[in-house]
Amino acid sequence: MQRRQGWSQRKLAACRGRLEQFAEDVFASLARQDQRARGLAYVRGLLLAGKRKSCEPMAARLGDVHPQALHHFLQASPWDWEPVRRRLAELACQALDPGAWIVDDTGFPKDGAGSAGVARQYSGTLGKVANCQVGVSVSAGGERGSAPVDWQLFLPESWDGDPSGARPPTFPTSSTTSPSGSLPWRCWKSCTPGGCLRCR
Repeated sequence: MQRRQGWSQRKLAACRGRLEQFAEDVFASLARQDQRARGLAYVRGLLLAGKRKSCEPMAARLGDVHPQALHHFLQASPWDWEPVRRRLAELACQALDPGAWIVDDTGFPKDGAGSAGVARQYSGTLGKVANCQVGVSVSAGGERGSAPVDWQLFLPESWDGDPSGARPPTFPTSSTTSPSGSLPWRCWKSCTPGGCLRCR
């Protein structure tokens, strides 16, 4: 059976009102209306059927947003992603009523060396040492299903050992390498401060 890659245009249009309410809630921390509108467009683009989820193909499928507008929203527009991710986590926990936290790492094989965090390193997903990125996630899980509530990219030491301190211009200056054993713990702590996200 062929796996569907997303929603049809008809389904997306039928849910437009609900999506607008969802985006208004999730992106409420964004200061400007144009930022919130592009946030909604990005969510619609992620949901719409299509294999490639980068800015240009998403904008082409949506038809009512310029790819540069999506790219600017993701790469250059000054907004804080942490309140957005936290609100998503709160909504996921409200919907799932989780009974457990699920901590996992996932390897993403890469051909080149240009993506953040790429190195020859062990990936449990691949079952071997390979050229890849490794991400660590914390998901809320329960009888209704599971959903990620936080995720971080693991940075190997090779990405922090350049004496010149050179990093790609869009790379967060606060990012540091972390032992793989402590990153899941840090990731879990970041999504449960003050006990706002709880398992039953």
